[in-house]
Amino acid sequence: MYRKLPILAIMALAASCASDTGYNPLGEYDAVQATTILDAPMPPGVDPENQIAVSRGEYLVELLGCGACHTEGALVGEPEIDMALAGSSIGIAYTSPFESDYPGIVFAPNLTPDRDTGIGRWTDEEIKDAVRTGLGRHGPNRILVMPWQGYARITEDDAWAIVAYLRSIEPIENQVPVDVPVGRSTDETYVHFGVYRSKGLPPM
Repeated sequence: MYRKLPILAIMALAASCASDTGYNPLGEYDAVQATTILDAPMPPGVDPENQIAVSRGEYLVELLGCGACHTEGALVGEPEIDMALAGSSIGIAYTSPFESDYPGIVFAPNLTPDRDTGIGRWTDEEIKDAVRTGLGRHGPNRILVMPWQGYARITEDDAWAIVAYLRSIEPIENQVPVDVPVGRSTDETYVHFGVYRSKGLPPM
């Protein structure tokens, strides 16, 4: 048993083929409007010497859209604002829905400084590396679906500002589900996120 939510971006599907055969490859999916930008939560109190870095980090976290994946409900357009940046129990499938009924799924982790379910036990260097290289505490593999390539060239100062900001926000205890490997069924809710192109479909 598994629950599938929508494909957020699929391109170059042949509408003519669907209408000719009556087959709709997206028939089992519902489209949603995902949340793309959320206000970054305000830190409860910041030491004056860290104020500039934290303010810069807050701006960057909001600009980079971190809350769109790392906030409960945001992936389906229903963000829980009081859970901002505390992770998502809705997963993101990173394999094609047309190739497997049981995709690989990742769950955006808790970015608040909670020591048990968030980044409270991470070092500053580990947080910075996760942002800039997609490498986290999970091992040598890149964090799938995270757009770290777009963050790889941010400056050292900006990277440390993000770390300072994430350290400063309120810790929220929220354990997200364990990632699901390809080929394994799950009862967790997830969305498909990706851009797919047709394979040699005839011109319309």
